[in-house]
Amino acid sequence: MAEQFYLCGEKFLLHPFKGMLWIEQSILFVADLHLGKATHFRKSGIAVPKEVRQSNFDKFTALLLDLNPSRVIILGDLFHSDCNTAWEDFVFVTKQFSEISFELVVGNHDIMDETQYAYAKMKIHPEPYDLAPFSLSHHPIEVEDIPKDLFNLCGHIHPAVYLRGNGKQAMKLACFHFTERQGILPAFGEFTGTAVMRTKRKDQVFVVSGDRVIEMLTT
Repeated sequence: MAEQFYLCGEKFLLHPFKGMLWIEQSILFVADLHLGKATHFRKSGIAVPKEVRQSNFDKFTALLLDLNPSRVIILGDLFHSDCNTAWEDFVFVTKQFSEISFELVVGNHDIMDETQYAYAKMKIHPEPYDLAPFSLSHHPIEVEDIPKDLFNLCGHIHPAVYLRGNGKQAMKLACFHFTERQGILPAFGEFTGTAVMRTKRKDQVFVVSGDRVIEMLTT
């Protein structure tokens, strides 16, 4: 179940597949897909289940079908490393959804030759890419460097929070983390680590739990 909320006067939908839809503009934001990471690790002799790769593509396709955006803007780290066979799977997706504009704000893992992005018919934006009222980046912008009339949307951190129960049980869940000037999206990719965020009372935090996005009370 997706969660609606307002940011900078604009209406958004937070999807449990870790996408953020700007409803009026029909723009889907996702971050840190890290496609090809499982394939890259297997080539290096590290055992990673093939299901990890398929799960990422299945979720990405389902997200596109569910939200039907006009544009998809990826906030960095689309592909984990050099080109491998998983890139062909991504190109297949972009061709299947040729009516969607796929765009990438370049992150630190986005090191492929520009001809590969052209092959996928992707638009490339250096960071930051300003799309008022937002400044889009992969790396979080230092608060003092965010233009005063813009709000920074970014990735890179792979944010998560711990939820603790009365019986001392605890679980770590990925989250969307919004402060007064900045929003950090969770990592889309299945095969990624997470960083536990320090939250403040005024922050808005939405945890991803199974097929639901749930707003968490901050203290």
